[in-house]
Amino acid sequence: MNDELRNRVIRMAWEDRTTFDEIHKKTGLVEAAVIKVMRRNLKPSSFRMWRKRVSGRITKHAGRFRESRLQMKRVSGRDLLNQQESE
Repeated sequence: MNDELRNRVIRMAWEDRTTFDEIHKKTGLVEAAVIKVMRRNLKPSSFRMWRKRVSGRITKHAGRFRESRLQMKRVSGRDLLNQQESE
């Protein structure tokens, strides 16, 4: 892997809104490969901080992100109906 690609992968991995699916489409690296790149190229404390951050974010996983958006829409729609009925 050349320096330019490695730097691009690291930059995209740190971005909150860039999903692993997008990284795969742009670079051909799956999530496990991205994790290996990050582990090899970051300081141990930086890697741990990144993993903790990524593990807690649904935005890094496109499928989970879409599911949560749909759930939020359903819940907010129900809340509106319940609120209107109670008034």
